Amino acid sequence: MSKIKPSKGAPYARIMGVGGYRPTRVVPNEVILETIDSSDEWIRSRSGIATRHWASDEETVSMMSVEASGKAIADAGITPEQIGGVIVSTVSHFKQTPAVATDIAHKIGAGKPAAFDISAGCAGFGYGLTLAKGMIVEGSAEYVLVIGVERLSDLTDLEDRATAFLFGDGAGAVVVGPSQEPAIGPTVWGSEGDKSETIKQTVSWNDLHIGDVSKLPLDKNGEVKFPAITQEGQAVFRWAVFEMAKVAQQALEVAGISPEDLDVFIPHQANMRIIDSMVKTLKLPEHVTVARDVETTGNTSAASIPLAMERLLATGQAKSGDTALIIGFGAGLVYAATVVTLP
Repeated sequence: MSKIKPSKGAPYARIMGVGGYRPTRVVPNEVILETIDSSDEWIRSRSGIATRHWASDEETVSMMSVEASGKAIADAGITPEQIGGVIVSTVSHFKQTPAVATDIAHKIGAGKPAAFDISAGCAGFGYGLTLAKGMIVEGSAEYVLVIGVERLSDLTDLEDRATAFLFGDGAGAVVVGPSQEPAIGPTVWGSEGDKSETIKQTVSWNDLHIGDVSKLPLDKNGEVKFPAITQEGQAVFRWAVFEMAKVAQQALEVAGISPEDLDVFIPHQANMRIIDSMVKTLKLPEHVTVARDVETTGNTSAASIPLAMERLLATGQAKSGDTALIIGFGAGLVYAATVVTLP
């Protein structure tokens, strides 16, 4: 018989507050067209994106996260000292160690919480939310801060016609805390590593470090390009539309609800065509509010779901207590979907 005492966590967990930060610089499609042969109409028709935000030198991954976190903590009605865990999902923090989560935890005044980074691409917020839920139910933390943050402008090849217009910067954060009733459903998550080459970094940091020019992409002037994100657009589109709709449906089923029970749908803001196709495939009723933040924010990877959630609540398109389906999917290929009650 085990001598280990059982955990004394909360019976359930819920999202208590949300906050977002978008860089001050707004970049319209016209700026993108300076480096690629395309048009505003083509970009809008292919992606639905009209503008995106790009960070300045001062708007670092840490700075944007701190700003979003402060809003989420205030929205939750708690103090930074009550935070027992900080989970940061990002692919654009370029210091291998220490985790940026530790710096953020210090800057928000959280004391000595567990703090770590995760790399799950555009599904990262869903992964972090699931981990936070487990920490609270297990009893290792009472409140956990989950942050999705990216500076994808640093990983964008502005000469790549297929991706130059897609990416934006920003940070979204939520506070997850204890609940007496279910408010974060079971997560349907997974990966398809056989498709990992469809979204990837162009070259590894090691290739750049070694400096073998034969392995490195060059710009129009023959200079070595900084590593960037590239993707096989059509393959990703087909996978997202057909396979992720199945995952979303599974998330509804394990949560015990139907599409008619939903109030809000918050998919990863990758592409307007993908969002519209998923809505059609899922046969969502007209009363369901659908996040389409991608039009003015672009694809912000791990930040896209919390940023879209924050905007829906701030604009009154969604309200506290609404039932929302969230799903993230991206490089890996990885995915995560769950049903939540909005804060």
